[in-house]
Amino acid sequence: MRKLYIIGIGAGNPEYVTVQAIKALNAVDVFFFMDKGEGKEDLLRLRREICERYIDQHSYRIVEVADPVRDPSILNYKARVEQWHQQRVLIYEEMIERELGEDQCGAFLVWGDPSLYDSTLRIIDRITAQAKISFDYEVIPGITSVQALAARHRIPLNGIGESVLITTGRHLSAGVSDIVEKIVVMLDGQCSFKNIAADDGQDIFWGAYLGMDNEILLSGKLTEMADLIEAARNQAQEKNGWIMDTYLLSKPYRSE
Repeated sequence: MRKLYIIGIGAGNPEYVTVQAIKALNAVDVFFFMDKGEGKEDLLRLRREICERYIDQHSYRIVEVADPVRDPSILNYKARVEQWHQQRVLIYEEMIERELGEDQCGAFLVWGDPSLYDSTLRIIDRITAQAKISFDYEVIPGITSVQALAARHRIPLNGIGESVLITTGRHLSAGVSDIVEKIVVMLDGQCSFKNIAADDGQDIFWGAYLGMDNEILLSGKLTEMADLIEAARNQAQEKNGWIMDTYLLSKPYRSE
């Protein structure tokens, strides 16, 4: 039976790849890469670099397919993502059936970890539910940008006995509970931290391209850093053509 690995490759630094992931990489015959278009070539380059670095004396193929673009005419966010996911289901299903032999192993390399703000597992679940093609699959965890952010700023994510909320910029703008002491925000293209009240002395720990050569780290009082972070983010995105960033909002940080 065909087998798929869904491999978390970490937050951008090839050295974030785990030993378990390396073992899986060396078992793969066909890698499926989604091309996100002009300006995001680095995302493909990193995946190729990981394969070249860690695969030892094993022949493999790379199949690249253009990633569908979300339809901006669909105004409802969930409906827009749903339509995008269905497009991916058709593409993934066709790739697996066409490119992967019955006795071969394929893989999708997922930035960060497959369990956190990534659609690959949902797509694979839909394909298996449709039962048009048969395959087994295994998920290999990876180091997330959340872990990398905390490591690079040298801070714990939570205070003693405190909670941590991981959410998106969209939800941050809509409001979050006051009882949450620490908030990790991902997928925030609008710098939503500028829209929340920060009169209680909140700190922000922000990072972009975590673990990569062009990594950017900024931290301090939110009231003082918001404009600086927004400017740095815009400049980096214009220079590189893409950006992946994550940040932690916290009540005044204590080292205990």
